[in-house]
Amino acid sequence: MRPLGRREERAGTPRAGRRVLRLLTLPLLGLLVAGCGIRPTEVPTDFGPAPSRVRCSLAEPDASEPATHGLAVQVFLLCGASLVAVDRSLRVPDGTADSERRVLVAQGLLDQLAETPSAAERDAGYQTYVRGGMTVGGPRPKDPEDTLRLSTPPAELSAYSLAQVVCTFSDSAAAEGDGSVILGGPSATPPRRYDCTDEVRSQPGSHQPPSTEVTGG
Repeated sequence: MRPLGRREERAGTPRAGRRVLRLLTLPLLGLLVAGCGIRPTEVPTDFGPAPSRVRCSLAEPDASEPATHGLAVQVFLLCGASLVAVDRSLRVPDGTADSERRVLVAQGLLDQLAETPSAAERDAGYQTYVRGGMTVGGPRPKDPEDTLRLSTPPAELSAYSLAQVVCTFSDSAAAEGDGSVILGGPSATPPRRYDCTDEVRSQPGSHQPPSTEVTGG
Protein backbone atom coordinates (compact mmCIF):
# COMPACT_ATOMS: atom_id res chain seq x y z
CA MET A 1 0.00 0.00 0.00
CA ARG A 2 1.44 3.33 -1.01
CA PRO A 3 1.60 6.22 1.44
CA LEU A 4 -0.87 9.04 1.09
CA GLY A 5 0.30 12.17 -0.57
CA ARG A 6 0.08 15.54 1.07
CA ARG A 7 -2.97 16.55 -1.00
CA GLU A 8 -4.83 13.31 -0.17
CA GLU A 9 -3.90 13.58 3.52
CA ARG A 10 -5.20 17.16 3.71
CA ALA A 11 -8.38 16.22 1.84
CA GLY A 12 -9.10 13.21 4.05
CA THR A 13 -8.69 14.95 7.41
CA PRO A 14 -11.81 17.19 7.20
CA ARG A 15 -14.01 14.24 6.19
CA ALA A 16 -12.81 12.23 9.19
CA GLY A 17 -13.35 15.20 11.46
CA ARG A 18 -16.88 15.75 10.19
CA ARG A 19 -17.70 12.06 10.76
CA VAL A 20 -16.48 12.25 14.35
CA LEU A 21 -18.38 15.51 14.89
CA ARG A 22 -21.62 13.92 13.66
CA LEU A 23 -21.15 10.99 16.02
CA LEU A 24 -20.64 13.35 18.94
CA THR A 25 -23.55 15.61 17.95
CA LEU A 26 -26.25 12.90 17.72
CA PRO A 27 -26.45 12.19 21.49
CA LEU A 28 -26.47 15.93 22.18
CA LEU A 29 -29.37 16.47 19.76
CA GLY A 30 -31.24 13.63 21.44
CA LEU A 31 -30.86 15.33 24.80
CA LEU A 32 -32.04 18.64 23.40
CA VAL A 33 -35.10 17.05 21.76
CA ALA A 34 -35.96 15.24 24.97
CA GLY A 35 -35.64 18.48 26.88
CA CYS A 36 -38.37 20.08 24.78
CA GLY A 37 -41.02 17.80 26.26
CA ILE A 38 -41.99 16.85 29.83
CA ARG A 39 -39.13 14.91 31.28
CA PRO A 40 -39.99 11.84 33.35
CA THR A 41 -39.33 12.05 37.07
CA GLU A 42 -39.05 9.52 39.83
CA VAL A 43 -40.31 11.98 42.45
CA PRO A 44 -43.90 10.98 43.38
CA THR A 45 -46.49 13.66 42.73
CA ASP A 46 -49.81 13.16 44.51
CA PHE A 47 -52.44 15.84 44.04
CA GLY A 48 -55.23 13.66 45.45
CA PRO A 49 -58.09 11.97 43.65
CA ALA A 50 -60.32 13.93 41.37
CA PRO A 51 -63.40 15.15 43.25
CA SER A 52 -66.45 13.03 42.46
CA ARG A 53 -68.99 15.38 44.07
CA VAL A 54 -69.18 18.56 46.09
CA ARG A 55 -69.54 17.63 49.75
CA CYS A 56 -71.85 19.57 52.08
CA SER A 57 -73.49 21.24 49.08
CA LEU A 58 -77.08 20.48 48.13
CA ALA A 59 -78.68 21.25 44.80
CA GLU A 60 -81.39 23.89 44.73
CA PRO A 61 -84.92 22.45 45.02
CA ASP A 62 -86.77 21.93 41.77
CA ALA A 63 -88.87 25.00 41.04
CA SER A 64 -91.55 22.78 39.46
CA GLU A 65 -92.18 21.04 42.80
CA PRO A 66 -94.98 22.51 44.91
CA ALA A 67 -93.72 24.53 47.88
CA THR A 68 -94.19 22.91 51.28
CA HIS A 69 -96.46 24.97 53.49
CA GLY A 70 -95.54 25.45 57.12
CA LEU A 71 -93.04 27.15 59.37
CA ALA A 72 -89.64 27.43 57.70
CA VAL A 73 -86.91 26.22 60.06
CA GLN A 74 -83.35 24.98 59.93
CA VAL A 75 -81.76 21.98 61.61
CA PHE A 76 -78.06 21.36 62.06
CA LEU A 77 -76.69 18.14 60.60
CA LEU A 78 -73.13 16.90 60.72
CA CYS A 79 -71.17 17.10 57.48
CA GLY A 80 -67.47 16.35 57.53
CA ALA A 81 -66.34 17.61 60.92
CA SER A 82 -68.75 20.56 61.17
CA LEU A 83 -72.40 21.34 61.75
CA VAL A 84 -74.22 22.65 58.69
CA ALA A 85 -77.72 24.16 58.62
CA VAL A 86 -80.30 22.42 56.42
CA ASP A 87 -83.75 23.80 55.57
CA ARG A 88 -86.84 22.07 56.91
CA SER A 89 -90.54 22.89 57.39
CA LEU A 90 -92.82 22.35 60.42
CA ARG A 91 -96.56 22.39 60.86
CA VAL A 92 -97.74 24.50 63.80
CA PRO A 93 -101.52 25.09 64.27
CA ASP A 94 -102.63 28.70 64.02
CA GLY A 95 -103.61 30.35 67.26
CA THR A 96 -101.27 28.23 69.40
CA ALA A 97 -100.21 29.98 72.60
CA ASP A 98 -96.57 31.08 72.72
CA SER A 99 -95.58 28.72 75.54
CA GLU A 100 -97.14 25.74 73.78
CA ARG A 101 -95.80 26.89 70.43
CA ARG A 102 -92.22 26.77 71.73
CA VAL A 103 -92.65 23.16 72.84
CA LEU A 104 -94.32 22.16 69.56
CA VAL A 105 -91.51 23.76 67.56
CA ALA A 106 -88.88 22.10 69.75
CA GLN A 107 -90.49 18.68 69.33
CA GLY A 108 -90.78 19.15 65.59
CA LEU A 109 -87.10 20.07 65.41
CA LEU A 110 -86.13 16.99 67.43
CA ASP A 111 -88.16 14.79 65.09
CA GLN A 112 -86.48 16.38 62.07
CA LEU A 113 -83.03 15.84 63.60
CA ALA A 114 -83.82 12.18 64.27
CA GLU A 115 -84.95 11.51 60.69
CA THR A 116 -82.51 9.78 58.36
CA PRO A 117 -81.12 12.39 55.92
CA SER A 118 -82.50 12.19 52.40
CA ALA A 119 -80.61 10.38 49.64
CA ALA A 120 -79.32 13.69 48.26
CA GLU A 121 -78.16 14.75 51.73
CA ARG A 122 -76.43 11.43 52.33
CA ASP A 123 -74.69 11.69 48.95
CA ALA A 124 -73.46 15.14 49.97
CA GLY A 125 -72.06 13.74 53.23
CA TYR A 126 -74.74 14.73 55.76
CA GLN A 127 -75.54 12.59 58.80
CA THR A 128 -77.23 12.91 62.20
CA TYR A 129 -76.41 11.57 65.65
CA VAL A 130 -79.78 12.39 67.22
CA ARG A 131 -81.74 9.23 67.96
CA GLY A 132 -85.46 8.90 67.45
CA GLY A 133 -87.97 8.68 70.27
CA MET A 134 -86.68 11.65 72.29
CA THR A 135 -89.41 14.00 73.46
CA VAL A 136 -89.41 17.50 74.88
CA GLY A 137 -91.69 19.20 77.37
CA GLY A 138 -92.09 22.57 79.05
CA PRO A 139 -90.70 23.85 82.35
CA ARG A 140 -91.23 22.36 85.79
CA PRO A 141 -92.81 24.59 88.47
CA LYS A 142 -89.52 26.18 89.64
CA ASP A 143 -87.88 26.38 86.20
CA PRO A 144 -87.46 29.54 84.14
CA GLU A 145 -90.44 29.87 81.80
CA ASP A 146 -88.32 29.25 78.69
CA THR A 147 -86.96 25.91 79.92
CA LEU A 148 -87.23 22.88 77.64
CA ARG A 149 -86.91 19.52 79.36
CA LEU A 150 -85.78 16.55 77.27
CA SER A 151 -86.76 12.96 77.97
CA THR A 152 -83.02 12.18 77.84
CA PRO A 153 -80.79 14.25 80.15
CA PRO A 154 -78.55 16.53 78.06
CA ALA A 155 -75.49 15.22 79.92
CA GLU A 156 -76.22 11.72 78.58
CA LEU A 157 -76.29 12.79 74.94
CA SER A 158 -73.21 12.26 72.78
CA ALA A 159 -71.10 15.32 71.99
CA TYR A 160 -72.40 15.43 68.42
CA SER A 161 -76.03 14.89 69.43
CA LEU A 162 -75.94 17.60 72.11
CA ALA A 163 -74.30 20.04 69.68
CA GLN A 164 -76.98 19.34 67.06
CA VAL A 165 -79.81 19.87 69.54
CA VAL A 166 -78.36 23.02 71.12
CA CYS A 167 -77.48 24.68 67.80
CA THR A 168 -80.82 23.74 66.22
CA PHE A 169 -82.85 25.02 69.19
CA SER A 170 -80.77 28.19 69.62
CA ASP A 171 -81.42 29.16 65.99
CA SER A 172 -85.19 28.71 66.22
CA ALA A 173 -88.38 29.95 67.86
CA ALA A 174 -87.63 27.49 70.67
CA ALA A 175 -84.79 29.73 71.91
CA GLU A 176 -84.66 32.95 73.87
CA GLY A 177 -84.02 36.23 72.15
CA ASP A 178 -80.28 36.08 72.84
CA GLY A 179 -79.90 32.77 71.00
CA SER A 180 -79.26 30.66 74.09
CA VAL A 181 -81.46 27.74 75.08
CA ILE A 182 -82.30 26.39 78.53
CA LEU A 183 -82.34 22.59 78.63
CA GLY A 184 -82.99 20.09 81.37
CA GLY A 185 -83.71 16.41 81.75
CA PRO A 186 -86.77 14.56 83.04
CA SER A 187 -85.67 14.76 86.70
CA ALA A 188 -85.75 17.72 89.09
CA THR A 189 -82.10 18.50 88.38
CA PRO A 190 -81.74 22.24 87.69
CA PRO A 191 -81.63 23.05 83.97
CA ARG A 192 -78.65 24.68 82.27
CA ARG A 193 -78.36 27.47 79.76
CA TYR A 194 -76.50 26.35 76.60
CA ASP A 195 -74.94 28.42 73.82
CA CYS A 196 -74.07 27.44 70.25
CA THR A 197 -70.71 29.04 69.55
CA ASP A 198 -68.62 29.18 66.39
CA GLU A 199 -66.28 26.58 67.91
CA VAL A 200 -69.20 24.21 68.53
CA ARG A 201 -70.44 24.58 64.97
CA SER A 202 -67.00 24.07 63.44
CA GLN A 203 -65.76 21.30 65.78
CA PRO A 204 -68.72 19.72 67.61
CA GLY A 205 -66.74 16.61 68.46
CA SER A 206 -64.13 18.46 70.49
CA HIS A 207 -66.03 21.54 71.74
CA GLN A 208 -68.98 21.03 74.09
CA PRO A 209 -71.66 23.73 74.03
CA PRO A 210 -70.77 26.04 76.94
CA SER A 211 -73.40 25.97 79.67
CA THR A 212 -74.25 27.51 83.03
CA GLU A 213 -76.72 26.38 85.67
CA VAL A 214 -79.88 28.45 86.02
CA THR A 215 -82.33 28.56 88.89
CA GLY A 216 -85.56 30.35 89.62
CA GLY A 217 -88.67 30.85 87.60
